[in-house]
Amino acid sequence: MEPIKPYKKSFEYSYTLGAFPTIEMIKSRPDIVKGVYIHSTFTDREHLEAICKENHIPVLQGDKTIAKVSDKENVFVVGVFEKYSCTVDATKSQIVLVNPSNMGNLGTILRTAVGFGIHDVSFIEPGADVFNPKVVRSSMGALFRLRHQYFESFSEYQKQNPNHEIFTFMLNGKKPLTINDCPKPKLFSLVFGNEATGLDDSYLSVGTSIIIPQSEEVDSLNLTIAVGIGTYLFTQNN
Repeated sequence: MEPIKPYKKSFEYSYTLGAFPTIEMIKSRPDIVKGVYIHSTFTDREHLEAICKENHIPVLQGDKTIAKVSDKENVFVVGVFEKYSCTVDATKSQIVLVNPSNMGNLGTILRTAVGFGIHDVSFIEPGADVFNPKVVRSSMGALFRLRHQYFESFSEYQKQNPNHEIFTFMLNGKKPLTINDCPKPKLFSLVFGNEATGLDDSYLSVGTSIIIPQSEEVDSLNLTIAVGIGTYLFTQNN
């Protein structure tokens, strides 16, 4: 395997940082794994080497390489994988993120989606790079258990997913979302804006606009919290 460098979006490969997301990647997508670097001080080496051997994945010694590509001192495993393309399943309910910008939040949302049984997540461009190691790590490997797809516009997304009932989450949404009054569509798309600006008013005319009731003591909920609340209620009621 060729020597690897600190990540850039233009690369055809990326990394998992840490043992857990690396193992999750191997379990979910062994076909994309190019190799695994293990630090000389890693304590569970035998277990990880066995998983790699079972899946015919090269194991490499690379203390300096790990230090070079990771931005934290407590990284002892780096998995190298080939980037891949996906298409979301138009027959499944989805989460749609409009212009997501925070990589840590994006990874957390992917993990939340999988945790509540949503395996299709769409992004309206521009948006954060889903293959950035920061996203991969914060998803704790959940990225490899779902399908994702980027769209140039929301109208393009709708053309590919015409049968979804759309629910836009907005601070000025018209319908309050509560435990006892959550819509029950068979096929839905939950649409969220980014951390800074949310969704603009043009989304009020798209589907049903939703507001999550909150106290007046805060201006808004964190995006990851809003996605978690919305996804939990919709998946539990459908």
